[in-house]
Parts: sequence; C-alpha cells; structure tokens
Amino acid sequence: MQRHPLIDLAQSRDVKQAKGFRLVAEGLNGELLDEKYRQEVANAPKRAQAGKKFFGSHPKAPTGRRNGKDPEHLAMGLLRAARAAADEGGAGVFDLPEGGEVTLLDYQLPLATAAPDKSLGDNDPNKGVGKVDLLGLMPDDRLAVIVVKFVPPSATRGGTGDTPLRALLEGLALTAMVDANRDALSEEVKTATGRTVSAEAPVLILLGGKRYWEICRKREAQKGAAWIRELERIGREVPEVTGVEIVYLGIDVDGDPGWDYDDEGPVLTGAPGIEPAWEARAGKLKPKPKSRPKANEEDLLVEADLSRPPRAYGIRESYEPGDRIEHPTLGLGVVQSIAGVGKISVLFDEKRSLLVHERA
Repeated sequence: MQRHPLIDLAQSRDVKQAKGFRLVAEGLNGELLDEKYRQEVANAPKRAQAGKKFFGSHPKAPTGRRNGKDPEHLAMGLLRAARAAADEGGAGVFDLPEGGEVTLLDYQLPLATAAPDKSLGDNDPNKGVGKVDLLGLMPDDRLAVIVVKFVPPSATRGGTGDTPLRALLEGLALTAMVDANRDALSEEVKTATGRTVSAEAPVLILLGGKRYWEICRKREAQKGAAWIRELERIGREVPEVTGVEIVYLGIDVDGDPGWDYDDEGPVLTGAPGIEPAWEARAGKLKPKPKSRPKANEEDLLVEADLSRPPRAYGIRESYEPGDRIEHPTLGLGVVQSIAGVGKISVLFDEKRSLLVHERA
C-alpha cells in the first residue's frame, strides 16, 4: 500500500501535464480523495514523537532572490507583514475576500521527521513530504494550510509541471499531515498565541499569484473553463467527506517580484491584494452559439435562363437548372436543380414538382 497516495498522484505524469491534468481531475471525486486523505493521515510523520518542534525551524534568512524560491520568499514576506501589523495593534494582513482574516503563524513549517532515506524506498514515511508554505488560524480557530504558488508579474510562462491540480493534491497531502499532528501543533500554537486550535479539520487555501493564475488560463492546453469547473467541483465534494474546506485565492503584489530584502529576509514593497482566484462564473461552460441553418434547396430560386428557348417536356430529354420546360398539364416551369440520378426539381408557378428525365 502506498504511504502517501496523494503525493504519488501529484507526481504522476498526467497530473503534471498541462494537457492531461483536467482529465485526471474529471476522474477524481470526494470519496476517492477521502480514502487517500485518510491514508495520508495514518502514515503522516510525527515530529512530536521524534522530539522535534514545528515552529521556528528556519535556516538563515535569504538576502536576495534564488532560482525557484519565489513562493517561499513571498510566504516569508507575508508573515513578516502580518507580524508587523500585529505589533501595531492590527490582526494581520491576510484578509479574506468574503470577510474575516487568517492569522499567520509560521512559514515553511516542517512536517518530516528526518531527511528522506533512499534505502527505505516507499517504506520511508518521509519520502516526498514537503513543508507548509504558510500555517495560519482561521477566525473560528481552525488551522489553515496555505500553499503559495507564484510567478513574477513579468513572467511569460509558468513552472514545468506546476499545474493547479498538482498544487491541490500536494496541498491536500500537507493538510492531512497537519491534521494528523493537530494535538502537538495545538500545544505550540497555544504557547505562541494563547489561542486554542479547533478540533475541526483544517482549511486548505491555494494562494496563487495573479500572474500564476493568468498563465494557467492562457496555456493553450488549459484554455476554457473545463479545468476550473473540475477544481470547483472537487472543492465542493471534498468538504462533505473529509471536512477540509478548499479555498482558491489570488494575490496581487506591488512591483516585480513584489518584495525587497533586508537582513531579516524578504520585505513586501506594498500591501498585497487578496481576491478570488478567478471570477465567479469562470467555471461555467459558455453555450455554443447556435449554428445557422443551412440554406434549404427549397428556399433557393433559380431564375430562367432566357438565352435558352422553352422546350417540351420529355422523359428521354436531358435538362439543366435554368431550363424552361413546357409540361402538358403543369404548364411552363423552370428547372431548379438535379434532384438525383434521372430526376429534376422544377418550379411551376409557386409549386415545385419532381420529374424524371434522361430515361433510356
């Protein structure tokens, strides 16, 4: 049995392909993801049992940009801004679009108990286990797992394999591991903030930079509403079985990339704007425009070719559209079209008649 099925699925080829992840999303549902979520909870590393803390375990603060580290640095900048606002009597800067706010607690929160051991292979509980970009508390004291995705505003393409579905699956795996360590985390949260963590399942917030979401929607293989519709569906189904709410948000930063550096790390150059990841009806498929009905043969009128004299009708004769025909009972008519082998459509006054011709 896979120890970390959500992580394994997130690393699969189709999930990482811009042209393939939507089809994978279509095959996922709340019950299937709940099963994988429970496996992640059961197999999550336990830092408290290993004698390790969650909060404050950080390397030296970066003093400049590094390749592939923009999401991490943005998370650090957001946390510093939140703490600065709290020192000034505020409650943080991470305001939710629909009201309320998230109190940010720490960034790059470690979940593994040790570095991966290749000799253990799939039996290693730390294999593939990443860090939580940001951990926060919701207004109702539920833990919030925040996955940050970011490309600078000047970027013309996103990261290879960095699809929204991959971010969602990795986020669910991290949320399951936080859920599994909730008691130990609660003690650290209470010591640091005095707040008590709710017994409810955490909230998963997918926080993508404005340009990240724009590029996701501009990729040729991802155009349209289909993948957004599937992510929204998953976001409705998962809470019903796991209790984990899923929120898709966007962040608009001031500048490019949106922060500077000092001795303590990244500093945001302006207050970030938090908004929904996409407009309310982005996941709705637009109805296809009604195609114009093809012109019916009956609606087309072929005028008589006056350069050709009227001819008496006979079944052995051959006629073309525009020919005038003298019929013994129907009168004078104009051939409108060839209606099949040995047949013609002829207009007599306002009535069309099907006659035979070219009979041997």
